[in-house]
Amino acid sequence: MIRVTRLNGTEYYINPHQIESIETHPDTTLIMLSGKKVIVREKPEQILQRIIEYRKLIGGFKNEE
Repeated sequence: MIRVTRLNGTEYYINPHQIESIETHPDTTLIMLSGKKVIVREKPEQILQRIIEYRKLIGGFKNEE
């Protein structure tokens, strides 16, 4: 799970495997596989870095190297 922050300041964790795409217009919007959209304060680059760190933590890159 990765930490994200809603626009109102509420922090929570989201499953990065459920993120289908990330859009910016101008806020960062996570589009989930379910179709749900989550608007967050983080920039896309921050989200990507958190996903990379999470995958390293769980060993998700072992099969991808």
